[in-house]
Amino acid sequence: MPAPALSRRRFLRISAGSILAAQAASRATSAAAGAWSSAFGAKPGTTTTTPTFCDICFWKCNAVASVRDGALWKIEGNPSDPLSRGRLCPRGTGGIGAHTDPDRLRTPLIRVSDRGEEKWQEVTWDEALTYIADKMKGIAERHGPEAMALFSHGLGGTFFKHTLKAYGTPNISAPSFAQCRGPRDVGFNLTFGEGVGSPERTDIAHTRCLTLIGSHLGENMHNTQVQEFAEAVGAGATVICVDPRYSVAASKAKYWLPIRPGTDLALLLAWMHVIVTEKLYDADYIANYGYGFEQFAAYVQAFTPEWAYPETGIEPSVIRETAREMARHRPASLVHPGRHVNWYGDDAQRSRAIALLNALLGNWGRKGGFWVPSFMDVPGYPYPAYPKPARGRLDNPDEKYPFADEAITTGIRNATLSDEPYPIKGWMVYATNLLHALPDERATIEALKKLELLVVVDVIPSEIAGWADVVLPESNYLERHDDLNVEYFKQPFVALRQPVVESPHDQKPGWWIARQLALKLDLGRYYPWEHIEDYLKYRVDAAGLDWATLKRDGLILGPRPPIYFEEGVPAEFYTPTGKIEFYSNQLAEHGFDPIPRYTPPDPGPPGAFRLLYGRAPMHSFSRTHTNRLLADMMRENEVWLNATAARRLGLRSGDRVRLRNQDDVLSDPVLVKATQRIRSDCVFMVHGFGHTAKGLRHAYRQGASDAGLITRYKTDPLMGGTGMNINFVTLEPAEA
Repeated sequence: MPAPALSRRRFLRISAGSILAAQAASRATSAAAGAWSSAFGAKPGTTTTTPTFCDICFWKCNAVASVRDGALWKIEGNPSDPLSRGRLCPRGTGGIGAHTDPDRLRTPLIRVSDRGEEKWQEVTWDEALTYIADKMKGIAERHGPEAMALFSHGLGGTFFKHTLKAYGTPNISAPSFAQCRGPRDVGFNLTFGEGVGSPERTDIAHTRCLTLIGSHLGENMHNTQVQEFAEAVGAGATVICVDPRYSVAASKAKYWLPIRPGTDLALLLAWMHVIVTEKLYDADYIANYGYGFEQFAAYVQAFTPEWAYPETGIEPSVIRETAREMARHRPASLVHPGRHVNWYGDDAQRSRAIALLNALLGNWGRKGGFWVPSFMDVPGYPYPAYPKPARGRLDNPDEKYPFADEAITTGIRNATLSDEPYPIKGWMVYATNLLHALPDERATIEALKKLELLVVVDVIPSEIAGWADVVLPESNYLERHDDLNVEYFKQPFVALRQPVVESPHDQKPGWWIARQLALKLDLGRYYPWEHIEDYLKYRVDAAGLDWATLKRDGLILGPRPPIYFEEGVPAEFYTPTGKIEFYSNQLAEHGFDPIPRYTPPDPGPPGAFRLLYGRAPMHSFSRTHTNRLLADMMRENEVWLNATAARRLGLRSGDRVRLRNQDDVLSDPVLVKATQRIRSDCVFMVHGFGHTAKGLRHAYRQGASDAGLITRYKTDPLMGGTGMNINFVTLEPAEA
């Protein structure tokens, strides 16, 4: 059986017995921060403040929003928040622009032309929801409720998942698994019996050596980690940065290793060879907690730095020196597990190699490595049991990917195209732009054309909304309640998202949309509460917490428990052997390599550049490019091109080019950034630009879309993730 997924039972529970201490801590922090006042009903000439938490990215930092003279004025970090520590990132402080964005959706829309033509009729909420419910009832009658699928991103999707489960479908997925973190969590699960969670359980604050492999801290604006990264650098921690591009993180590093793309696993094996053969590993830790170390140690003997050099381009002396540097600081030596890790198709094994390197350093459950999270035990709402679907999930037929413990988005898309193992006739898409999130947008469009119903719930008129039958405008996160954020962290807490201002037009909160749709589907028994505050208050009361305190302060802190083995946390590993598995019997039983094996990457067409992509600190996915405050900081992206390669092609910074990929897909014009900060065999673009949705007026055709060029991908054989760094491009002048 696959390694068990990350689950609540693995965390230290902060139960009702600790509630009085939690509330006392909350009262102390709220007294220090000052009491927040409600923005609703405020008199002119006054400034009011309301605590909530952010939704610009998945980090969910707690914030305090201020309304002055009836208008949203500023957003700051909540000083009581363990995540933000009172400081928001550029995206968080720019959330005002999400509320005032003139391009956002305003009223429900029903399509009046062919799909993709973006021609709509404005309708009432009752008309839109009746239309959807009638279509869903028809799909259930003809094909079964399993023929509806939900794609959802973020906490706001909670109630849509609830409604779709009550309807009777098991086909509920999120791109965050197969396109983002899935290989990482599977690799760590196979090794330690647990994933690394979100936010990741990385103890950057106390590490003495931080190794980053394609992790762009400072560009990927994960607030807590970025703050801790800056502090670690300031305290003199060694940074080792492995990246084909000289990123912001690389600029802070003692060692920058500009690796040949696709060869990370070769470097990891060579590092492990050095640490094992020179006996630099934590022998006592491995003797106490390791399984299969003898087989592992024998296996890595072959992977010398000299073997890795022609693969990676990294000098053997540098491989040895950096391996010794990591080991010198153990256990306060951390190899970051990464976030968006779907790159080359063997990503779960690459992530397992990262987990094994951390195990050699003895850092799991130890200060400077990986701490043990805890959470506050907040009961769920007592809903009726969901109906049992007549057919199981169709994203992973015959368990082809045996270690996929969540639904695979591309698997649902494939089933929609093939009608196998059974047909999918309707999609509901919540807060995710699938045409930018999934690889091969042509396949996504072909799947959309086959549907009887496509419903999109979003704040902005994204590309996927342009193909919908019905578009439902959701209230912005500053205008709505969502479910509680019961955070798994070093110090556990419960946080409340609540409205700061009213929606400017006919937008509605997601919970209301999901509930009204359920009522029209004759599923009212699954929503016995009428307003979300009734639901939230029930959960808070059931946990023994004070609802008034939570509304006033925005969060309630639990007591800080032990977070390291040396502080008394039990050293438990939820693998089949109960140990850290250097050799995986699970993998061997399923026909996979029990220890990661390196496969050289495809070199690509002659003269082409490997296409790499990443984030920028002011933008989140493809969601923020019409936010005027954030777009002003980066209106369009650039293509990073090695300066020597640029001279060879007769290009200079500021020139405009088009990128043509191996499948003859041509991008919109994009600016060249000629720089020595990138290898000569690849190019790099910030993700999320080049919008083609007509409603995104401010972002329309600004820069070029990396997503449109990602027409090929390799599927991870362990868990079905999509490796997308396997596309190649050539550059040609925009005038051509």
